[in-house]
Amino acid sequence: MKTIVKSLLAPRKYFMQGNIACAEGALAAGCRYYAGYPITPSSEIMEHMSIRLPEVGGVFMQMEDEIASICSMIGASWAGAKVMTATSGPGFSLMLEGIGYAVMTETPCVIVDVQRAGPATGQATKPAQGDVMQARWGAHGDHRIIALSPWSVQEMYDLTIKAFNFSEKYRVPTILLADEVVAHLKESFVVKPEIEIYNRDKTLTETPFGTQEEDGVPPMPCFGQGAQLLVTGSTHNEYGIRKVADPDVQERLVTRLCKKIDNHKKDICLTERYFTDNAEYLFVAYGISARSSYAVVSELRESQINAGLLRYITIWPFDEETLKECALEAKVIFVPEMNQGQLVLEIMRILPHQKVIPIPKTRGEAIYPSDIIKVFRKYHE
Repeated sequence: MKTIVKSLLAPRKYFMQGNIACAEGALAAGCRYYAGYPITPSSEIMEHMSIRLPEVGGVFMQMEDEIASICSMIGASWAGAKVMTATSGPGFSLMLEGIGYAVMTETPCVIVDVQRAGPATGQATKPAQGDVMQARWGAHGDHRIIALSPWSVQEMYDLTIKAFNFSEKYRVPTILLADEVVAHLKESFVVKPEIEIYNRDKTLTETPFGTQEEDGVPPMPCFGQGAQLLVTGSTHNEYGIRKVADPDVQERLVTRLCKKIDNHKKDICLTERYFTDNAEYLFVAYGISARSSYAVVSELRESQINAGLLRYITIWPFDEETLKECALEAKVIFVPEMNQGQLVLEIMRILPHQKVIPIPKTRGEAIYPSDIIKVFRKYHE
């Protein structure tokens, strides 16, 4: 249920690191349980939560690894808590089976993935955006996920709160898909006097895994509340009873898990447009790459070149309609990413008849405006 609460931090301007702002956003949203394992470049989130959670009546647990972390978090969520963990690429890979279990059991939880250069151990302290497709497709089977991409310290705070709200509202694991640059960036951000938060519906019900609506989100009572809960990652009916040989139950369950996200994309999908009306050159970006893209677009506009930027804040589910609208009159679409080309594949699928140019970078560095301008000049001359 939606409610307005006072901010935990005094309302004013702060100068803070992105990871710390993320932790404070989680506390403001009502997170009272954190289970995690330290991993660069997300460790500051865990360290800060270990200090702050006891101060607000919460519980902090350092687990033996990321598998234990996600499992502990799921258990705490079913006990009634708002929960979070933070990790990076290798730890995120280990969490994927648990994330799939959270999808199937409709368990609200927030996973912060501060992306670093991979594969494997890669460059543990260097930035990347290589987990975009893993966030969407890493857990097996048909499912939907919500993933948000911050581009500032302000959004490390605000989008963490938003991630909790989406997770609680739709009973789905939600990922804050940050990158090392934003996570370790220090800049000013504002804490407002009040924030809007969403708390799950804990109404006692006989059917915690089913509703009358095809896209409905059932209430989620807690363990010990008297609901006689059965929670399983196997195919189950609306009562939670395993029905692994029943094709109708499987179809009904999976269809609802997908529709409860697909049919609410207008609420979930967040984007920002800059000079996209009639843009001849459209840049599509997210995270820190969008900040460099914004600098490029501003420079090009000063030179009387009709460029625009579409920034994706919600990456998954992907907002196809806004992309099509912004790309209507674009001669060329540029997609800068700190990977070898991931979201660009989705854009090419949606716009098969338009010229889409990837601008990849996998040097363990942020994409700088100069990197983008170099590619743009090649196609503009």
